[in-house]
Amino acid sequence: MADFRLISADSHFVEPPTMWAERVDRKFRDRAPHTVKGLGGRQGEFFVCENITPMAVAGFFGAGVPSKELPEHNKKGFDEAPKSVWDAAYRIADQDRDGVQAEVIYTSMGMPLFGLDDAELRAALFSAFNDWACEYCSYDLKRLVPLGLITLEDIPGAVQELQRVAKKGMRGAMIWAEPPNDRPYSHPDYDPFWAAAQDLNMPLSLHILTARGGTGADQRQNNFLLSLANLHHQIERSISVLVYGGVLEKFPRLKIVSAENDVGWMAYFMYRLDTVQNRLGAVGGMKLPMRASDYVKRQVYATFISDPVFVDSLHRYGPDNIMWSSDYPHTAATFPRSQEIVEKRFGNLPETERRKIVHDTAARLYDLN
Repeated sequence: MADFRLISADSHFVEPPTMWAERVDRKFRDRAPHTVKGLGGRQGEFFVCENITPMAVAGFFGAGVPSKELPEHNKKGFDEAPKSVWDAAYRIADQDRDGVQAEVIYTSMGMPLFGLDDAELRAALFSAFNDWACEYCSYDLKRLVPLGLITLEDIPGAVQELQRVAKKGMRGAMIWAEPPNDRPYSHPDYDPFWAAAQDLNMPLSLHILTARGGTGADQRQNNFLLSLANLHHQIERSISVLVYGGVLEKFPRLKIVSAENDVGWMAYFMYRLDTVQNRLGAVGGMKLPMRASDYVKRQVYATFISDPVFVDSLHRYGPDNIMWSSDYPHTAATFPRSQEIVEKRFGNLPETERRKIVHDTAARLYDLN
């Protein structure tokens, strides 16, 4: 089996349950996220905070658990989480076990917090997370690459926080997968933030389950699977606004990452953007000097865990934009078989393309040596 040089472009922290209350501004400590065991009579431990939907914590560390064992695994609490949740040295050991050189690391519990109704509370929690994540990754910033959390109600505050976390060593930040309906990403209020991200060379991620309107994953059993199957539509809408609204034209060095939304749909999406632009752009007053798809190829990146569909459309949306991820330590993770899985799924690709997808594109985007 080939020994591929792997960078996971989308892995995750699992925040210790007491972290939020220990670090958030004192005025919010009574309202900080926390976990509850046996919520509503259900087995397991659940992450809760004000208006967000409670989430079972065991799914955040289900990597390597066979599917048939997941129902029992999901009853576990944090006291059964792997040591890498608490100690970065154990995480490096797991990287070595999985044959991974480095990970770009996203939040876990911060994702549903994007849907909190109280913007001031959300900003305070994000700042607390950013400090904790930088401390965790300081163990080895060459292999543990932290991404921050930024909320965008207060744009001057968002710019200040982005600048602060960049100085602390973060390589990018997460924003809403989809912003509030009354202030789309084409709104001029966001311009100072786009400018700051461009100047700081901080890619901005639109991660699954982080829209302002909530995760989008309806927990009612009859709608749950349907909503999960359509989550990438939030990202499509945001990218459409960034392109058609002229944001990527105005800020040509701004980088956007679609995270954990797969990739195979991107080629058709680009075709659709071009078709609407060509046929109806004049009717809508569109004055973009480039094709819509060219902005996507220039400035939009996408991560995937397991998506064989995109291989047939690499000529449209190629390896300079696509980044493999292990999703460690979540339930969907390829750990501890990442080398084997990459060999099976991408070993037949031309070596140059494969190397970009599993290593080089992420290394270039996040300036990793």
